[in-house]
Amino acid sequence: MKIAKNTVVTVEYSLSDTLGNLIEQGQEPMIYLHGGYENTLPKIEEALEGKDVGFNETIQVEPEDAFGEYDAELVKMEERSRLPSPIEVGMQFEGTPDDDEEGEGLIFTVTEIAEDKVVLDGNHPLAGIALRFTLNVIDVREATAEEIAHGHVHGAHGHPDEDEEDGEYRTYPLH
Repeated sequence: MKIAKNTVVTVEYSLSDTLGNLIEQGQEPMIYLHGGYENTLPKIEEALEGKDVGFNETIQVEPEDAFGEYDAELVKMEERSRLPSPIEVGMQFEGTPDDDEEGEGLIFTVTEIAEDKVVLDGNHPLAGIALRFTLNVIDVREATAEEIAHGHVHGAHGHPDEDEEDGEYRTYPLH
């Protein structure tokens, strides 16, 4: 079966930067509903469209087609007293950029801690990085009517929120 809209695709993958530094080796395959449901990057869907089981390729995805360009405006400094204690580098908080109080919240990651200041970065950790995905298609099947209606893959026994063990199905909404 060829990959087309409303098929469920199972892909083994690895992710690296353009220098070949491994960022992530998928411990389990990515399983997603193909066809513009925002379950994976559009460039991955584009590369897999019309392919079938056994297709193997490495594709490069530029920042604007992945997690965006790095935006220095999304880095803010906050008073340490405004954040919970204890605080550590790597902790994350939801917030809005300074100039967008009514906008959609972002996840800010603590990147530095000084005596009384904390640096928070609202960029995705992979923002500004061209990425290389090595993809190996291991299964393609027709999606069920329920999966199509819900816009994501369900497990063998129904909706993943009800019957699946954590981590068995990996889809990533990217909005």
